[in-house]
Amino acid sequence: MKNLINWLEIPVADLARATAFYERVFDTRLKREAMAGGDMAVFDGVEPGGALVHGESFVPSNQGCLPYLHAQDLSDLLARVDAAGGKTVFGPLQLPGDIGHIAHFIDSEGNRIGLHQPLAA
Repeated sequence: MKNLINWLEIPVADLARATAFYERVFDTRLKREAMAGGDMAVFDGVEPGGALVHGESFVPSNQGCLPYLHAQDLSDLLARVDAAGGKTVFGPLQLPGDIGHIAHFIDSEGNRIGLHQPLAA
């Protein structure tokens, strides 16, 4: 097994607000798509893939599963989180060994999201 994660969905209450938040934080564009039972904004061009999802069965939460997203530069990314209306929970925190650094933030929808910045190769 090369990757444990195949696809990631982050539930949102307001797709437009969440899309603007993630586009600003990750300095990217998300692709809006319709799906049965809701709508999504897809993180385009990344593997494995993922999306913000909005619909009746998708409820944002800061409890439960904690996804970690890749960060090239944690300090810059966390500054954009705060500027975009999110909240840094902690970090950057250096992990032991050659694992890198992590941080957590709360997004515009109230989800707790992890960030991981690997050590430079």
